[in-house]
Amino acid sequence: MAGPTNIFDVAGRAMSAQMVRLNSVASNLANADSVSTTKDGAYRAIRPVFEASYSDATLKSGLATVDVAEIVALDREPTRIFRPDHPLADREGYVFQANVDQDEEMVEMMEANRQYQNTVSVVSTMRTLMMRTLNMGR
Repeated sequence: MAGPTNIFDVAGRAMSAQMVRLNSVASNLANADSVSTTKDGAYRAIRPVFEASYSDATLKSGLATVDVAEIVALDREPTRIFRPDHPLADREGYVFQANVDQDEEMVEMMEANRQYQNTVSVVSTMRTLMMRTLNMGR
């Protein structure tokens, strides 16, 4: 993907990356209480991996932003829980619960939300400054 070309491109990509982050949190929270008969079938929490994307003229413009490189499953084992009454329980009465830490997901959500808000603030300030610049000539 080509590098950012202006401040609005930088902000757009940053906001898009945070939306992917929020979507992964939503998926994790939606599956937090899911169970499976097997360890391999249990839901595994996911996280986006970000990478920096630089402008072709970074030294002149100073523009750099972030893109989502990939989304990976966290390397945590699902929890084995004794629930003999559950329809998905194995012969020994165990199910495997998703490896989602709901508290961690809430912190991740608040952080992503804050980063998104910061970027919106940058765009708003930039728009205000551009309007003031245009009005200077009147």
